[in-house]
Amino acid sequence: MEYTLEVIPLPVSDIDRAMEFYRDKLGFHVDIDTEVMPGMRIVQLTPPGSGCSIALADTLWDTMGGPKPAAGSYQGLQLCVADAKAAHAELTARGLDISEPVQHAPQDGGTFMYFKDPDGNGWAIQEYTVRAKTPLRDAIVAR
Repeated sequence: MEYTLEVIPLPVSDIDRAMEFYRDKLGFHVDIDTEVMPGMRIVQLTPPGSGCSIALADTLWDTMGGPKPAAGSYQGLQLCVADAKAAHAELTARGLDISEPVQHAPQDGGTFMYFKDPDGNGWAIQEYTVRAKTPLRDAIVAR
């Protein structure tokens, strides 16, 4: 049995504001913007080149049982790029408030930059230069 991680629900306080942020500042594609059941709107967005999306929601957790995460409570979400400097230039040109790339370790995968969405959900962008030649979806198949 294969399992794929395809959607991460992200708690936000204002779906429209969050959608504009992820679409306009990060360049995510809006895949879905609909009321999936009465009173539950889902906006699903996918980063360019990714096989995993985020779903912006405010009432989704009411159907799941258990605790409802507070808007802005997610930290450590991560994107990967082949060129951190190019990504930084693109994102700052879009108006994103993002840290400069920081090299924490000399090996490939050791450079990161950080930002938060309007609710405070924290993201990292990690540079893997190998991804320029072998995207993750291809590298996994090669293992």
